[in-house]
Amino acid sequence: MNVTSDVDDRKIAHIQNKVATRLSETQAIHRAQQGDAECFAFLYGLHKRRVYSLCLRMIGNVAEAEDLTQDAFIHLFRKITSFRGESAFSTWLHRLVVNIVLMHLRKRSIQVVSLEETLEPRDDDAPRRDFGTQDRSLAGSIDRVNLERSIKDLPPGYRIIFVLHDIEGYEHNEIADMLGCSIGNCKSQLHKARMKLRRMLQHGGKESEIEKNAA
Repeated sequence: MNVTSDVDDRKIAHIQNKVATRLSETQAIHRAQQGDAECFAFLYGLHKRRVYSLCLRMIGNVAEAEDLTQDAFIHLFRKITSFRGESAFSTWLHRLVVNIVLMHLRKRSIQVVSLEETLEPRDDDAPRRDFGTQDRSLAGSIDRVNLERSIKDLPPGYRIIFVLHDIEGYEHNEIADMLGCSIGNCKSQLHKARMKLRRMLQHGGKESEIEKNAA
């Protein structure tokens, strides 16, 4: 059964309203695990936007994000019986999505994390930072359109770690485990992603050629 292609958005909305009037999400999950197609369609309608958004932010390509969203729900349909309720369903689903995107990137032979990355600033006089803390200069009053465009334009390794840590809220040890790298490399990539984003945002979503070459 291919829920994501066989059921259009109008039908999904109708199913959502129908199921929501009589079942909670937890009950819908339980019934979907037993093969209830309407309950699975209900879960699809409930989570598709966030799944697509996560795929798009990680992959930076609309067509690929759409394909990966469909792949994610196909995987969910096959694996939903393995959900045990030990975490929130959305958390479990997002981990599944992250793994699908990472597998896709590995197939494309994209270097997600460079082992040569170091934790120290290049300039000896540059201030030292705790790379694991929130970057207040990126938080707050930033043009959302420019921010989304700038995230999309980050190199894949930077983009993935920035999205997982600063947007999805994963801890460094969780990201390091997902990517198969050290926590130090994860923190270093996040720091460099933030610095690159700041430069891009200062230039309306694009880096100047001089700064791009210096990065």
